[in-house]
Amino acid sequence: MQLLRLVWALTVGAVCLLLLLLLHSQILREGQLVAGSCEIVTLDRDSSQPRRTIARQTARCACRKGQIAGTTRARPACVDLRIIRSRQWCEMTPCLDDEDCNLLVNQSGWTCTQPGGRVKTTTVS
Repeated sequence: MQLLRLVWALTVGAVCLLLLLLLHSQILREGQLVAGSCEIVTLDRDSSQPRRTIARQTARCACRKGQIAGTTRARPACVDLRIIRSRQWCEMTPCLDDEDCNLLVNQSGWTCTQPGGRVKTTTVS
């Protein structure tokens, strides 16, 4: 009888410990990104200058090995590290489908030209 009570107590204790571990791992998982994904943390727009809007955004990414945070189709994304090192920005497809991508002369960024002639310039610092 004593042995049965001891086994029962150990089983209940093990189940409680397992539930605590599952709850703890769930709490740790919240706020973490899936590997290879990004999210926008802050987005600031400044329209104080006529005919010009300056937008700055900060993104948080969980990139895989060999990747780094970049831009794909005007959204933050994990891109091949080779693109960033070579500064060939248009290879990461930073513009929308109907826009044309062109490197800036000094390779400090790129421009996305819309069909109507509107130009969006992005510089990397």
